[in-house]
Amino acid sequence: MLAIRTSSRRLGVALAALAVGGFVLAGCAGGSADTDAAPTAAASAAPSSSAPSTSEPGESAAVVPQGEPATVAADLAAPWSVAAVGDAVLVSERDTGDIREIFGDTTRVIGTVPGVVFGGEGGLLGIAADGDDGLFVSSTGPDGNRVQRFALTGAPGSLALGDAATVLDGIPSARTHNGGRIAFGPDGMLYVTTGDASVPDLAQDRDSLAGKILRMTPEGAVPDDNPFPGSLVYSYGHRNPQGIAWAADGTLFASEFGQNTWDELNVITPGANYGWPVVEGQGGGADFVDPVQQWSTAEASPSGIAVIEGTVFIANLRGERVRAVPVADPSTATEYYVGELGRIRDVVAAPDGDLWILTNNTDGRGAGPRDGDDRLLAVTVG
Repeated sequence: MLAIRTSSRRLGVALAALAVGGFVLAGCAGGSADTDAAPTAAASAAPSSSAPSTSEPGESAAVVPQGEPATVAADLAAPWSVAAVGDAVLVSERDTGDIREIFGDTTRVIGTVPGVVFGGEGGLLGIAADGDDGLFVSSTGPDGNRVQRFALTGAPGSLALGDAATVLDGIPSARTHNGGRIAFGPDGMLYVTTGDASVPDLAQDRDSLAGKILRMTPEGAVPDDNPFPGSLVYSYGHRNPQGIAWAADGTLFASEFGQNTWDELNVITPGANYGWPVVEGQGGGADFVDPVQQWSTAEASPSGIAVIEGTVFIANLRGERVRAVPVADPSTATEYYVGELGRIRDVVAAPDGDLWILTNNTDGRGAGPRDGDDRLLAVTVG
């Protein structure tokens, strides 16, 4: 039974009032991933209520978490992504194919995505709301990874999945390196991250959908202003990107799992090549775009990211921490909650400016579930 826990915080007390705006096994054959290894540190950074701004005049100031996160919902099963429709919050569960609705003090399954192929890192992955009447869903199907749009029926509190329309299919899939994050950009286009499906050379093949960030219309068509005519490819040379988010000035950030050495935070430029498998991390060459920041795989495995004001927040699985990276200086970072919450799959910008944190301790990796796992948590930033 899924448990809902409330707190005195405004987000936890009245969830129904919310409207949300918006792997690589280390040491194993085939590369590094979000593994079950313990984090390298056990103490979190102390949140500061008066952190200095790193922004220039006219830019959004950097913000940081204020205090400890409060539990919004508990006992989720390998949750992967969060979206919202009206006052309802939706969560995808990777290994069941279920979409759960959190509304007030209740949770319920609104539907199960049909035809999902489970195993390894595949299954039900990213979700993105399409207004109040649709939900875009990324999942692993019988013929590869795919993106579908599901109609939503009913009202918040009684939502149900309706019919599905396939937006894109045939994305190469494997037990590892499936990407799977989907999000609408400020330009109204749909962006999709794809992994290399454990075939590294596909990341450099612009005729393949693997190892890319894709950009398309909500109907799945190629926008006229994509960097390569007739192609959905927006950027390439990626190993396994699982986070995308935009700063207020339109800058697109993406997180990416490395192999054995470096995980990455990238600034995405249309048409750019990010180097995999020729380069892992910062290569310093003229042919590829270097990450703006990199971390050892033992301290990271970055998955979902979110931008709030002037800060990029990054969820880390193996590293078991939230990183805060100033948009104005993305070569620096501060770490929070190291080892306190376990593996963290996603971070989400809540409508009131708070940060949501989605843990991922029930998917068979890491040290195993803790009491109440998995959880959706919330913390004020400022």
